[in-house]
Amino acid sequence: MLKRTLISKTCCALLVAVTVSGVVVAQKQLSPTDTVRAFYKTMRERKFKEAFAMSIYRPAVEPLSAKEFDDLRPDFEKMAAAIPDTVDLSGETISGDMATVFVKVKETAETAEKSEPIYLVKVNGVWIIGDRQNEAIVKKAGKDFFFNARIDTHHNEVQDLLTRITLAQVVYSQQHNGLYANLAELITAGLVPKDLEGTDTTGYVFKVNKSTDGKTWYATAEPAQYGSSGKLSFYLDATGVKSGDVGGKPLVVKN
Repeated sequence: MLKRTLISKTCCALLVAVTVSGVVVAQKQLSPTDTVRAFYKTMRERKFKEAFAMSIYRPAVEPLSAKEFDDLRPDFEKMAAAIPDTVDLSGETISGDMATVFVKVKETAETAEKSEPIYLVKVNGVWIIGDRQNEAIVKKAGKDFFFNARIDTHHNEVQDLLTRITLAQVVYSQQHNGLYANLAELITAGLVPKDLEGTDTTGYVFKVNKSTDGKTWYATAEPAQYGSSGKLSFYLDATGVKSGDVGGKPLVVKN
């Protein structure tokens, strides 16, 4: 959960980008605010290695092989795609080797305008994006960090999707005289996303099975690539969700 929180913080930070014209000067000359500008500009340009070199995630990216980096590229692309065109930086505070840059998040229909903090630390005289606690976590994980974060994220997303399947079965049953549906029927009814038919978005293979008479059902989810897209296998029925690491095989549940 901690890794997921850390990667979530990164994704949230990427929602506050700025446009910078001209050439970025040497990083050692950048203030915390200029570092934030340079980081997000570089991410928007899809120069991922250069961007992460300006953050605590450098130890997680530098050791990656070309194949490993390409495997993670879709994750990095999603992070870059989340960056809006412009954002207002509303100031910074510096305390020793730690700094905070405040970013104004625009008002929406659901939320009022507010300032969000972006944390930085100084390493070898250079400001980088991140904080000390998470810097230590990234260093310890090394190149496994982003893979572990992806797996943790997928595990949590699978739990959420299985909850959605449970609710979908309740709705479907109410609409069909107490009978349940398979995955294709739930998708056709618009009760679950069509993404569940593939693995590109979820990293998991989902199946929803119903009995011949349609009065009972269960669902399963296994990682599309064990160790890369996930490690846990899941089993869901009307009693709840069970999970376990069985090497990517379907989880066997004894009734």
